Amino acid sequence: MSRSTGPERGAARYTVVLITHNRREELLRTLAVLRDLPDAAPIVVVDNASADGTAPAVRSACPDVSLIELARNLGAVGRNIAVRTVTTPYVAFCDDDVWWAPGALARAADLLDEHPEVATVTGRVIVEPDGTEDPIVAELRSSPVAPPAGSCLPGPVLGSILAGASMVRVEPFRAVGGFSARLLLGGEEELLSADLTAAGHVLLYADDVVVHHRASLLRDPTARRRAGIRNTLWFTWLRRPGGRALLRTVRLLRTVPHDRTTLLAVGDALVGLPGVLRDRRVVPEATERGLRALEATQLSGRARRYVG
Repeated sequence: MSRSTGPERGAARYTVVLITHNRREELLRTLAVLRDLPDAAPIVVVDNASADGTAPAVRSACPDVSLIELARNLGAVGRNIAVRTVTTPYVAFCDDDVWWAPGALARAADLLDEHPEVATVTGRVIVEPDGTEDPIVAELRSSPVAPPAGSCLPGPVLGSILAGASMVRVEPFRAVGGFSARLLLGGEEELLSADLTAAGHVLLYADDVVVHHRASLLRDPTARRRAGIRNTLWFTWLRRPGGRALLRTVRLLRTVPHDRTTLLAVGDALVGLPGVLRDRRVVPEATERGLRALEATQLSGRARRYVG
């Protein structure tokens, strides 16, 4: 791993952390937007072993961006590595095809300042180039997760964040271990979110924090579906009580496409089962209630489809 660091951009409450893999041109476009924001902050880019010249392009075009080059693709764990290097109390995650709207970073940081019980703020995702809301927004806005008793929060409480559209409080993120090295990428937020709520933290949705997403064309939807099904199964077996884990497993396998990709995903999950059982740690009842409340929405919502 090598690291080059550009000049400081001044004191800030937050750092932007961005992971990328073989999407040089999209990354450079996203960095141009992020660097030009009125509430811009220091940026750390983690290059997950790209082979398309990403690292030299960032060094040339964006000398003020901190660059961490990994020797192999670690997926979401790259975010953990970046968070170890930051000195700000908050980190805003995004991806190479995601950028924060003007003022959104400052607004998310304000919410974290005002509500110390909140560990994450997830924003409203706008899909580009159409400028429409991502289908997941309706689910976030109407989250059925109950807020803590006696709390007065400015938005719904979530059961799971969106990694590419959330600002997180660094201390609790580090305390729970960040993103799982087992899951790597694909639904990796679910395990992190459960561990944060199990530790007593609140995950908040904020409608006035806007994040834009223009889905990259350089992606393998079949590989993503395989990883997503595997990771959903692993999370279920890692954190849910026995009966609920069995029920969710059955429901998931009934709703996913019955094809080779699903068969491979289930095979992957079963191969990893011994390690999963060794690391199994059931969440507290309060967290489990939130997960149960989300299940109906996850089954019926338009945003959670295993396709590709």
